[in-house]
Amino acid sequence: MEFQDVVRHRKMVRNYSTEPVDPAVVDLALHNATRAPNAGFSQGWAFLVLDTPDDVRRFWVATADDLDHPDEWLTGMMKAPVVILPCSSKAAYLRRYAEDDKGWTDQDEARWPKPFWDMDTAMASLLILQTATDAGLASCFIGVPPDKDTAVRAEFGIPDDFDPVGVVTIGHQAVDNGGGDGAAGSPTRRKRKPAADVVHRGRWTHG
Repeated sequence: MEFQDVVRHRKMVRNYSTEPVDPAVVDLALHNATRAPNAGFSQGWAFLVLDTPDDVRRFWVATADDLDHPDEWLTGMMKAPVVILPCSSKAAYLRRYAEDDKGWTDQDEARWPKPFWDMDTAMASLLILQTATDAGLASCFIGVPPDKDTAVRAEFGIPDDFDPVGVVTIGHQAVDNGGGDGAAGSPTRRKRKPAADVVHRGRWTHG
């Protein structure tokens, strides 16, 4: 698939079939993720891959309120055969920038105007989504509910110095999409803003 086709076709899919995903595609997506830009080449990321039915179910048990009576969204999402949790490590960035070649002598978080550890891991996540699209697969990026973070960490042994920045689901889109697409916030319901409305050249001007 040409790059512009990947950009154009990538979308958030929330209803999957149970058809398995080729492990080679998952491996390629993870390899591509490690090619994302990252400040100081800190590489302060890690990816928790859940690609067995038991592990995927463990994730939904840890994050869903009522797995026995799922709503339409959860019913569609639970069928995705692959769940990936991209995690960022702030500590890795603070350590990296205290090294001799960076010139900082401390690990003061106040030196960072933005949390680059989260931003870089988010960019890595986009490469996972794009790789899935390029392979003809469906994917979605969601967050871990804040009140479920502790349960997810405990269930999968995520160390304290790594934080999940989100969740990527990968699978084959269900033939009957059953409302999984066309959500209130999707381009099928909301008009996409044209570039002319969001791009400012030279200075920020108002119409």
